[in-house]
Parts: sequence; structure tokens; C-alpha cells
Amino acid sequence: MPNPMQAMNGKTRARKSFRIVLIKPSHYDDDGYVIQWYRSAIPSNTLASLYGLIKVAADAHALGPDIDITIDAYDETNTILPIDQIIRDVEEADQSVVGLVGVQTNQFPRAVDVARRFRLKDIQVAMGGFHVSGCISMLEDIPADIQEAMDLGISMYAGESEHRIEEFLSDAWNGKMKPLYNYMHALPDMTDTSIPLLTEREIRRTAGHYTSFDSGRGCPFQCSFCTIINVQGRISRRRSPDSIEKIIRANEAQGIRRYFVTDDNFARNKDWESVLDRMIHLKENEGLKFKFVIQVDTLCHRTPNFIEKAVRAGAHRIFIGLENINPDSLMGAKKRQNKIWEYRKMLQMWKERGAMTYAGYILGFPGDTPESIRRDIEIIKKELPLDLVEFFILTPLPGSEDHKVLHEKGVWMDPDMNKYDLNHITAHHDTMSDDELWQAYQDAWKQYYTDEHAETIMRRAVACGLKAEKLILPLTWFRGSVPIEGIHPLELGWLRHKVRKDRRPTLPIENPLIFYTRRVWDFFTHHARWTRVFWKHYRAARSIEADPDKMHYTDLAIEPVHEDEEAQLEMMQEHAHRITDPRKQAEMQKAS
Repeated sequence: MPNPMQAMNGKTRARKSFRIVLIKPSHYDDDGYVIQWYRSAIPSNTLASLYGLIKVAADAHALGPDIDITIDAYDETNTILPIDQIIRDVEEADQSVVGLVGVQTNQFPRAVDVARRFRLKDIQVAMGGFHVSGCISMLEDIPADIQEAMDLGISMYAGESEHRIEEFLSDAWNGKMKPLYNYMHALPDMTDTSIPLLTEREIRRTAGHYTSFDSGRGCPFQCSFCTIINVQGRISRRRSPDSIEKIIRANEAQGIRRYFVTDDNFARNKDWESVLDRMIHLKENEGLKFKFVIQVDTLCHRTPNFIEKAVRAGAHRIFIGLENINPDSLMGAKKRQNKIWEYRKMLQMWKERGAMTYAGYILGFPGDTPESIRRDIEIIKKELPLDLVEFFILTPLPGSEDHKVLHEKGVWMDPDMNKYDLNHITAHHDTMSDDELWQAYQDAWKQYYTDEHAETIMRRAVACGLKAEKLILPLTWFRGSVPIEGIHPLELGWLRHKVRKDRRPTLPIENPLIFYTRRVWDFFTHHARWTRVFWKHYRAARSIEADPDKMHYTDLAIEPVHEDEEAQLEMMQEHAHRITDPRKQAEMQKAS
């Protein structure tokens, strides 16, 4: 590769090139094919954060005035990796490194398979993300899968890169990367660090052209199934309002106006109000038109003005960690902050302001049975004004307290990290067989997303001021993903890619006739099923919008909450004996 010459201090020096390739890996489906789409659902904030950090270092010539840094970014959930082309590109540079970034546990096997192809060409490779960071944080010894990757010459990175990326880049430039970078005990300040940023080209590969940013990291709660508290810590670290404004303006310049705010719990960001006030100013005083999705806890409505300001600032979809309606399960998982008697009031406050609500609901807590799961889902449908529910199987994710406890006890956990995606069974349940738990998971989606309940969800939304048509696509997406594609809604996208020869190495490459015949069959049958689901919701929405009494619809879930009647809810009655809060116990006794 020709190097242009530059005059510096009266001397002529050859410019040098340093190519950095960032790859956010996907993971394999049950047939061993990479899960990837023409348009993916959720952008990678780690990819954006590292791209932003390295770009600042590159613009500042952090490695020296004669070293040009080039950055390539790939999100494998929406891109078929051109590995041969990447190899040619990096081999033309004076130095290079490939980074597998934001690697979750279920993505670790795929990440290693990708990394192996680069290592065969003696290309430097580094890998980081929640799997590496979580294991390093919680386990005494390095797990076998991470050690195997290190034996391949892959450098492991545990922790965050803000304020220290130059050290890593210097090591990579000099060909002296450490086997392990462990920064888990030195979480960086985020106040005015580099902003997460991707190019418009990359962002437009996500459905809806969403990008992402984290306004803060860390969560004060102690949920035993959570990895975030052990990777990002329990102390709130956050960006300044100036930094948030900079993110919004930089993306506005690219025509990007939709965001996933990736904070695990935005309501516990200590600067939430100043951040929202700044966003409100940008919308209401400067006319910027942006929207965002946030995740909050079930007590967010207790914070004065939080919900009102969040919606004014542009929050239009709200993800809530409901997790369960059984107090025993919540207490056992150390999710003590969830009070089931607060659920309906909190959800109504979001709906009254026109926000769409999502909730995560975990199946497989020790006290769960197929019967109790079915009963609780019916209660949720009847008494809680949720729009969308996404079901998960309780999973001992590496980096969580649950995983650490089982690991130290020597309890069996599935050795295939590819399955740790929250919708596979990776540890045996106390009372249900694996088949029973799996069937309960499959049935949960069918039970919640019926024709009747889809219509109820839309009627509630319309009565609260949201147009029914706004729910057609989300309901279709969540209802069809598991039964049609066999994939969780959070991993879904538009138009599935499958590459015949890009299959998990443990499985054989299929015969072209068999592979392509099945692909054609799947394409037409899946799209026929998707069309049928969409059409059902479309017709229901049209019917509701044409109803002259649509604004007068009401049911138990959206009726105003009266404290003296709350204890009569089936959700409360069913679990009354499990409620340990003294105040609520007294209210229950009084109501009885």
C-alpha cells in the first residue's frame, strides 16, 4: 500500500496506516445458522461507544502525527461479514487489530469462530463484552471457554474503555497486546467522555433507523439474575446534559432521530431531571423531533414529575422490568423493589400520557408450575394495562449471582454458551421437567397474544389517546416471532439472511438442493403466516377506529386506581399470603 509522504519539522516522514475493525457478533440459531437480517431490531451501543472513542483518538492523532487510523464497523445482526475482504484490507495496512465487541454470553461461541479465521492469518484479535467482563468479575478462575480463546491468541478485555482506549490502541499498534485487560475494579467516570456514534450508513441498517446511547451506567438494585450490576456496578455513573445534547445534535446532523437509551434503569439515573429538561428544551424550544425508548423500574411513578417529563422529552416506548407477579419469586431473586400493588397505577400513568409499554416477564422461578404460569398470565391480561409482554426463561447468565452460586455448588448448567439467550433452558427447574418448562414458555406467547387480547390491548390504547394503528406492527412483531421464526422478538428483524456455508463448525454444510429448497419454502410459508397475523391486527384496528364509542371503552385494567379497592384485585388476592410489606399487609386485612 503506498504511503504518502509528509513534511514534519523539516524532515520527510512516511505516513503509516493502522486499521481497526470493530465487529458486533450475532449468535447461532438452533440449526446452526447465524441470526442476521436485512434490517435488525436493536442497535449495538457498545459498537457505537467504541467507534466514538476510537474516532476521537484517531482525529487527535493519539498514536502520533504520522499514524492514520481507519475504523470499520460491522454489526453482524444486519450484515453478512465480508471476512475475506476484511482480511485483505487489514493485510494492506501497516498494523491492524480486529475487535469483537459487546460480546454477550450467547454470542461468545460465534465470536470465537469469527476470531479464529483472523488468527489463522496471524491478525491481532481482541474480544470484550458482558461475557468476558461478567466472568472475570464474578468467578475465581478463568472459565474454560475464555481460556480456550486466549490460547488462540485472542486478547480478552474486561471492563469499559473510556479514558483508557489510548493504552489499548498503543499496545495494538506496537503488536504487544496483553492476554487480558482487566479493568473491572476501575469503572471510569462518564461525565464528559466521548459520545457513542455510528455513521448514518450503519444506523440505517436497523429497523426504524434507531441508534443508541447510554445516559448512565450502573443500577442500585441487587437482582440475582442480573449481570449489569456486576459488570457496570451499582453506583450511578452518568453523562452530563451537555454530553446528551451533543449526542442528539450529532445524530440530528445525519438525519437520525430515534434512540434506544440503553441505561438498565433510566429512572435511577441521579441526573434524570436535568437530562430530560435539556431534551425538552431541544424539542420544545428548538424544534428538534426525536423519540426514544427507555427502560425503567416499577417504582418510577413515585418520583415526582418523572413520567410527565420523560414523555415530554420524547419517551414513546417504555420497557419495564416487571419480571413476575409472585412476591415469593421476586424476593427470591432479590428484586425487592418490585411491589405488585404498584403495577397497575404505574402502567396507567404511562398510558394516560400516550406511551406504549413493554414488560419483561420471567418464567422458571422456583415456585412456578405450568398451572401457576397460566393463571398469572390470565391475571396480567385482565388487570394490568400492558401493551406488550416478552417472556424469558430464567437463565443463570455468567456474570450474575445466580450463575456464581450454581457454579460454586457444582450444579449442572448447559455447557453450550450459545444457548444462554434467555429463551433456552440452561439449568434444570426444581419441580418442572425441561419439557414442561419449555412447553410453558411456548404456551405463554400463545396465551397472551390471542386475537381477543390483541383487540383488548388496542381498545385500551385508543381509550387512552393512542391510535390503534400504532400497535399493529408491534403486536405482529411480538406475536409472530416465536411461533413463526422460532426467535425471540428482541432478536427479530426484517428479512432473514442465511448463508449456506456460514454454519456453526460443529454442524455439517448442507447440500445446496436441500438448503435452498427449504429456504424458498420457509420464505413463502413464513411470509404467509406473517401476513395473516398482520391482517388480523389491521382489521381489528380499523374496526376499533371506526367505533363511535371507542373513547368510552373501559375495563378493570384501565379503571382509575382506588386504594380501598386495590386489595380486591385477583392479583392481590392470589398472592396475598406472599406479601411481606407490613403496610400492604395491613391494607389487605382491612379490605378483607
